[in-house]
Formats: sequence, structure tokens, C-alpha cells
Amino acid sequence: MDFSKKILEWYQENKRELPWRHTRDPYKIWLSEVMLQQTRVAQGLPYYNKFVKRFPTVQDLAAATEEEVLKLWQGLGYYSRARNMHTTAKMVVESYQGVFPATYQELLQLKGVGDYTASAIASICYNEAQPVVDGNVYRVLSRYYGIDLPINTTKGAKYFKELAREVLAKENVRDYNQGIMEFGAIQCAPQKPYCLLCPLQESCNAFATDRIKELPVKLKKGKPKTRYFNYLVAVDPQQKTKILQRKGKGIWQGLYEFPLIETEALAEYPMIEEQISQHFNASSAFTLEMFQPDPIIHKLSHQHLHTLFWILYLEDPLDSGISWSTIEEFPVPVLLAEFIKRFKNHYF
Repeated sequence: MDFSKKILEWYQENKRELPWRHTRDPYKIWLSEVMLQQTRVAQGLPYYNKFVKRFPTVQDLAAATEEEVLKLWQGLGYYSRARNMHTTAKMVVESYQGVFPATYQELLQLKGVGDYTASAIASICYNEAQPVVDGNVYRVLSRYYGIDLPINTTKGAKYFKELAREVLAKENVRDYNQGIMEFGAIQCAPQKPYCLLCPLQESCNAFATDRIKELPVKLKKGKPKTRYFNYLVAVDPQQKTKILQRKGKGIWQGLYEFPLIETEALAEYPMIEEQISQHFNASSAFTLEMFQPDPIIHKLSHQHLHTLFWILYLEDPLDSGISWSTIEEFPVPVLLAEFIKRFKNHYF
């Protein structure tokens, strides 16, 4: 029995019950695929359910504001996915009359839809013979065939895509693609694969050569950049604060945050006090204190944020402050969401 048939048999016996497996609606398949990129199923599932309930159709998602979408996405990370998803929904409604394109090549024209997502939608919804290649598929193929070509290189990505196409079960692409991804997530797991009970064990190169832990090969990325964030958390006599929407193309675009002072090293009181007038009325008296003595280290994919929260008690009311009772209605990074919860429990 060949590779693809064993994957299909394993999938029929071991697949998890997930809501997007009971539909061929391209909107819902697209939602699930976008949310599960760089996200575990257990983490993404509640978000999928929230989005489907709040935006049951692509028209509903397209009609939403970006703030609504970002707020519902809050905590899932990689917020560019949410912004691209919102843009794509509007594009499908405006340019495709609310109907998702039905082919791989057409799907690639949508914003934020790359090879993987287009392949997934085309194969699962329309049974088009397009192989999917995600982290799970890289792992299964590299171990089974004993391939040590780095997966995060152009040459490696091209090689594995062609290999995935060669072993594709063309008679049932829909289940096969879901099956090999599920196999990589459950059976051929990253750290503790179930090799002794694996249906592919007898012909697996990595098992035979004791290279399970070595494969797949991935070139190491450069050292993450260290940044030092200092947030000015205002509290005025009316229990209001100040937040701003983050602009530009950097991290957390479109989300809200407290006034930010970024420094080259951990900041001390004099440094922060000198810059308060740039963010608040210079004539207003204030008391400044640090919320916690040590910085919170928030790790993103390419940078580590060493963050301090400085509490600024103002004697005069803010001109256009936001009430602390409504602050949780705004979409904020998870780092700030966790702080806000702790601070409100402590202060109010």
C-alpha cells in the first residue's frame, strides 16, 4: 500500500471532529485556514467559532469595521492576518459578487492568499488537485523520505512542493490534504511522534536511520531584536485615560495603546519624567510611579519587547480621555490587554 493510501486510511480512523470539516463553504474553509496559520487548533478553534457566529457570511465580514475585526481577533497574534482577511472579504464582495473564486490561480489574486491557502481552499472546496504544504506536511515528508534540505529556503520550499504534488492522492484530494496535515499534527508530531504505532513506520527513512529529531531541517533565523517600551498609563480625577491608535506598518498596526516612549535601554524615572510633557499637558501636575519593578518581556517572532508600565496620576482632567470602564471595548495587543485586566483589578 502506498504512502497516500495509508494517509487516507489513517485520516478516516483518526481525524478530529472540527467544525470546518463539515462544510465545503469556501468562506468558512478560508476563515479556518487563515486563523490556523502559525496557530494551534486548540487556540484557533474558539476564534473560528466567534467569527462564524458574528460574521456568518463573507458579506457580514466585509461590512464590519476594521476595529470590530481586530477586537474579535485580539489575542490571536499576527494581526496582519486579520487586516488582510478583512480586505479580502471586501474584495470578494465588491469584485466577485460575494462568491469566492473556484480555482487555485484565481484564489491567488486575493490579498493575503498565498500558495498554501489557495491550495487548501481549491482542494477542500473544489477537489482541485493542488497539494498543500504547511509545517506539518514539511515534517511528514522530510522524515518519511529522509530529506535534509532546509524547509525555509527557496530551494527547499520548491522541492517539497513538487514532492507533495507527486504523492498527492488525486482521486480524493480533499481528504488527502486534510489527512496529511492532521497526520503531521497528531501522529508525526514535532517533539513526541508516535513512531511505534505509525502506519508508515516500516518505510520511514528517519525512523530507520534514527533521525527523527533531526528532521525537518530549518535554518536558524537571526537573533531577535530587543526593544524597550515604556507606556504612560494616565489616570485623571474622572477615572479616564489616554489611548492612541497605532499607525504605520510596524507591529500592531490599527490596534490601540497608551502613549509610548521607546528607549534604547531600560528607562529610569528622570528619563520618563522629562518626556511626559510631549504626551500630556505640560502645566498639569502629576504623580508618577512604576506599576511593576521589572519589565515584562513579550516575545514576538522577530523581536523581544521589554516593557514597563508607568502610572501617571494627573491632577487635572484629560481633554478627551477614555473612561476606564470602556477601555476594554478597544482592540489592543494581548500585552496591553493583560496589563489592563491586572491594573483594573488593582486600582478600581
